[in-house]
Amino acid sequence: MAALTQEAQQNRFYNYALWLAIFTIVYNLLEGLVSVYFGAHDEALTLFGFGVDSFIEVMSGIGILAMVIRIRQNPGTPRGQFERTALRITGWSFYLLAFGLLLTVIYNLFTGHKPTTTLAGLIISLISIASMWALVTGKRNVGRALNSAPILADANCTMVCIYMSLVLLAASLIYQLTGFGFVDSIGAIGLIYFSYNEGKESFEKAEVSHVQTPV
Repeated sequence: MAALTQEAQQNRFYNYALWLAIFTIVYNLLEGLVSVYFGAHDEALTLFGFGVDSFIEVMSGIGILAMVIRIRQNPGTPRGQFERTALRITGWSFYLLAFGLLLTVIYNLFTGHKPTTTLAGLIISLISIASMWALVTGKRNVGRALNSAPILADANCTMVCIYMSLVLLAASLIYQLTGFGFVDSIGAIGLIYFSYNEGKESFEKAEVSHVQTPV
């Protein structure tokens, strides 16, 4: 009976993880499209980078979604192989973001480029902070309940989205008030720092032996 109860609880949490992953994919796809559009239209690097990060988080969400589906379809298989794959997808997602932002920052610093406006960045960052905080809480609760390193790493990916929202908010607000254009590139450098660190941590977790622990 206890085993059945534990299995039922795990299934419930995996259902929760499944819906969180779906929400992550849909929300970030929409947020990414809006952010990239306004980032390109207003020539705001931090907002554009924020939009690209949303697509990166879509990749991470797809990795978690695939992991959960494969674990549920293969209940007798140790989940470690599925978790390592999900962690590596998240890690590469962060590295791709950091590399893309670095190239754009270098270009903008050499050309002296400045955004035309950052009002959209202010609005998008405020919406994102509220939405992502609820998502982080849900992912961490599920990740701890299932003792799942990939889900916790995905929660950190969402947490970085909050950090990026704060960087975007600060950069947009400072530019809106002072017209100091280079704060846009400085904000993007902050995004590179967060992205690289989280990518590195995801790969390190993929190599940890306890990730191979069966369900």
